[in-house]
Amino acid sequence: MKHTLDLLAFDLGAESGRAILGRYDGDRLRLADVHRFANRPVRAPDGLHWDAERLFQEIERGLAICHQQYGRPASVGIDTWGIDFALLGEDGQLLGHPFHYRDRRTEGMMEEAFKRVPRRDIFEQTGIQFMPMNTLYQLLSMVLAASPLLGRTATFLTMPDLFNFWLTGRAVCEFTNATTTQFYDPRALAWAKPLLGRLGIPTHFLPDVVMPGTVLGPLLPSVASKTGIAPVPVVAPACHDTGSAVAAVPADSDDFAYISSGTWSLVGVEVPEPLITDASLTNNFTNEGGVGGRFRFLRNVQGLWLLQECRRAWAERGDSFSYDELAGMAEAAPPFGPLIDPDATVFLRPPDMPSAIRSFCTDTGQVPPENKGEMVRCILESLALKYRWVLERIEEMQGRPVSGIHVVGGGSQNRLLCQFTADATGRPVVAGPVEATAVGNITVQAMALGHLSSVEDGRALVRRSFETTTYEPQERGAWDELYGRLLTILESLRGL
Repeated sequence: MKHTLDLLAFDLGAESGRAILGRYDGDRLRLADVHRFANRPVRAPDGLHWDAERLFQEIERGLAICHQQYGRPASVGIDTWGIDFALLGEDGQLLGHPFHYRDRRTEGMMEEAFKRVPRRDIFEQTGIQFMPMNTLYQLLSMVLAASPLLGRTATFLTMPDLFNFWLTGRAVCEFTNATTTQFYDPRALAWAKPLLGRLGIPTHFLPDVVMPGTVLGPLLPSVASKTGIAPVPVVAPACHDTGSAVAAVPADSDDFAYISSGTWSLVGVEVPEPLITDASLTNNFTNEGGVGGRFRFLRNVQGLWLLQECRRAWAERGDSFSYDELAGMAEAAPPFGPLIDPDATVFLRPPDMPSAIRSFCTDTGQVPPENKGEMVRCILESLALKYRWVLERIEEMQGRPVSGIHVVGGGSQNRLLCQFTADATGRPVVAGPVEATAVGNITVQAMALGHLSSVEDGRALVRRSFETTTYEPQERGAWDELYGRLLTILESLRGL
């Protein structure tokens, strides 16, 4: 009888969190749903926050449920979204609720940063895509507001590092998440302290950085006692959720592209070293840390957030639809209607997403979508075409073609978007696994414990364990014409 290795992954996204147990018998990996919970931001007088304490309670609940239903796992690992952070005082206490990356305090902060440090210099030191929500601009906003919290801060931790600290008492930053801050130097493998100094941002609170697969230590006795679970080791996987998702891409070669598809679409390739060049600066690409010494050369595209926000707005008006129902409406709608740039600033945090989409179409000389089906189809076709734009830039910058695309994460279930992506890019799309982030988290835990020897071993395990769906490109001519329309829209936006 084969011995089963149980590894518990906590995967926290912008909308929800989940505890998933990976059960590895030496040949295949099976997943068991342990606990799922919502992740809702909290609106306070000073802005939009995450409820970190409640999320940690859900983590503890997941540990307790796992122990009750499956016994003691061999290890535990946590991944979350990037960018956001917590500040701790000398006593290790949390100094206020962590801010949400969509809070408005970062508006205008990139421009303020460029007054002090040229854009090129920031990119040269960090290799990270410019987005107003980046940690760098969140901290700069605190400096310019003379926040008293900075003077009281002893330790800076990104969100998964905060939860790891509460589990183990060890305060460190994990590499993949550190790189998302836009003040980590990926070539020097160190915090970009000279950059922070030029911006007037303190550096005394930055902790040591550890690599994916580091065993942080056992659960604190207080956590073990509360959850009824023995002090199991806590592993830092790729603590950035996309880093874990990419580690689970079931590719058998190195010429693939990936789309980690969810609220955001992370579209990119793996590279052995950061690509920090004039072209990657011009195209606003990013170099984020990966597993096994790799880097994720990618661009963030505002993904299914657009659809999520439309669905939420419609539900508030009394029209509630499942995602399957919305996909059916889109499939029945006429093809090749109006297009949007998913990354336009107006879609970052609009009060009403359907109105923002209609206004964008009007402002760019297009007839807006007339109904919900046309709106959803507009979003999905626009996303597929923006993926093509990103992939073409990648091929130009890395000097070699991409043979196929792996779509992982929740968006891999969107059959229509997967087919549109194959049609728009002219490349086969392999969709799955859905729970790629948890799977990558689990495989890195297995590497840390010596049960897998490499990322390649992990990917082979994923191929053996999970079914995928392949979408072949179909009609191309109409998609090429549609892509020309998108390029015209992008060019017009650059001229504004």
